[in-house]
Parts: sequence; structure tokens; C-alpha cells
Amino acid sequence: MTQIHRPGLTRRRLLGASGATLALAGLGRPALAQDKLKVAGIYTVPVEQQWVSRIHKAALAAVERGEIDYTFTENTANTDYPRVLREYAEGGAGLIVGEIFGAEQEAREVVADYPDTAFLLGSSFMPDEAANPNLAVFDNYIQDASYLTGIIAGSMTKTGKFGMVGGFPIPEVNRLMNAFMAGVAETRKDASFQVSFIGSWFDPPKAKETAFAMIEAGADVMYAERFGVSDAAKEKGVLSIGNVIDTQPDYPETVVVSALWHFEPTLDAAIAAVKGGTFKAADYGVYSFMKNGGCSVSPLGTFEGKVPAEAVELMKAREAAIKDGSFTVEINDGEPKSS
Repeated sequence: MTQIHRPGLTRRRLLGASGATLALAGLGRPALAQDKLKVAGIYTVPVEQQWVSRIHKAALAAVERGEIDYTFTENTANTDYPRVLREYAEGGAGLIVGEIFGAEQEAREVVADYPDTAFLLGSSFMPDEAANPNLAVFDNYIQDASYLTGIIAGSMTKTGKFGMVGGFPIPEVNRLMNAFMAGVAETRKDASFQVSFIGSWFDPPKAKETAFAMIEAGADVMYAERFGVSDAAKEKGVLSIGNVIDTQPDYPETVVVSALWHFEPTLDAAIAAVKGGTFKAADYGVYSFMKNGGCSVSPLGTFEGKVPAEAVELMKAREAAIKDGSFTVEINDGEPKSS
């Protein structure tokens, strides 16, 4: 059963409707195999937003398998996040999933008040076993896929100028941009980059306007970390590279390739740990690495045959090396700069 909280619905009513019939897994005791774990998702943006959509998709897959019941709340303001966390914990959720980048301290204080609830939260900080033994953190460490898309992008530019539009200059964004830039250098050593952050996780119009300015300045390949960038690229007849989800179906003549995040390995590991009574403070970021199935490069699709064969061969060789451990993409969380 999947329940959705949207404006006009009462969150407590949703919780009450499902809470009474669920067998929950405690942190310290295994659940029976047939038990459905009650999972709650709390998101600060719409579930259609690319980053959150990956979490949502993984949860829906677990619902389809009959492993969990799932309730979620979207568009939660950072200032409201602690209250919503508390409501779901009090409502009996066995596992709460979300992202606390804008409410780290307050969220961790709530977590400490509910030691029998498992929390799996996107965070810029590492787990603290002493303070929050029931909080595991994660992040989209998809630098492997971002690097590989950079190899392709470098082979597709004519001007050698790239535009990069991100949400905020935090590690979660920085490492993907830096990996992309490193990949570009493999096939276009003289590349230059315009880098800008719009100060929002979901403001397509602002991202679009920022991208327009970069294109006017000569960028002919855009790195679309945010929604709105590919719209600008499409209107101006330049190319873009997708991030987290495959947007080529929406922009078949614009998006060359995308770095894809797969949250299933992360969520599935947490579900198994909660049901097995072994959930604890840990860094679940490793489940996003390519070698663990947490990220991949999308098919070239409509750009099949349009990307230089040498670049495709290099990308595939690097991909194989990443998977077998003979090549490691640097994790650089420093803020990328225009060059």
C-alpha cells in the first residue's frame, strides 16, 4: 500500500490508516520474513525532482515486491522537517527515509528521541554512532557515472566551452561536477567551464535563465545538474548532459547521455538490516558506487552513431576498469570553479 501526502490531506490521518495493521521490525529484533516494514519518506521537493525521484522509485519497487508499506510527504520545508520526522516516528514507521541537508542539527536531535526507529537520511555529514546509533546516512556518490559522461561530452563540443548549472555548492553536487570535468579532460584537454549555482534544488526557470547566459557566452554543451538547463539547451540548439535520471526521452535531440543514480541497492540494504535487526549507524554512500550497482551510464539512444567511436571505446574501457577496481574516479568535494 502506497500512501501519498499532498496539500489538503492530513498527515496524521494517513499514518493512522495504515499504522494499526503493520508488524514493525525493531532495531534489536529480527522481523518475520512475511512482515511488511512500514517505511516513510520525507522530501523537501516534489517526488518528480530527479534526486528524490530515485529514492521514491526504489521505495515503489519494494512495495511491488511486497516487502514494505510506504507513505511519503513531499515539499516539506526545512523548518518543518523536524516536526514531520517526529510525526512519522510517533506514527510507528519502522524506517524513515529522506534528506536533511538543510536541517542537519535539528533532524539529528529528533532522531535521538526515537532510538527504536531506523533513519536512513541523505546527509552532508558522516554517521555518529555515539549520538545517533539508529541513523545511517547516504549520498548519491555517482561520480563514476559522471566521469564517464564527461568523456562523451568532451568529444561532442565544437567550441570547447561547457556550461554547468548546479543547485548548491555542497559536496553532493561538487563531486559530480568535478568528476564530469575530469572526464571531459580525457577527450578535450583545452576545455573551459562556466560554473554557477542557483541556490535552489527546484527552480527550473532560474536554472534555464542561468543556462541561457552561459550559452550566449559560447557554451555548446551544458551539464544539467538541475531541471531547466536542458530546456535552455533545446531552445538554443546546443547539447546537454543529464544527471541522476535519463532525460533523453524528453529531449531526444539535446541530451546526449546521462549519469544515472540507482537507489535500490541503498534502500534494499537498509530494509534487510531493519528486518534482520542489524540496522545501525553507517555510511550507506558506498551503495551508490558503480561497482555496487548504484550508478550507471544511460544508453546513447538517439545519439547512437553520433558520438565519436574513439570516445565510446574509451568510456567503455574506463567503465570496465571502474567495475573491476583497476581505475578509481577521484572523489573531489571541493567547490568547482569556472575556468
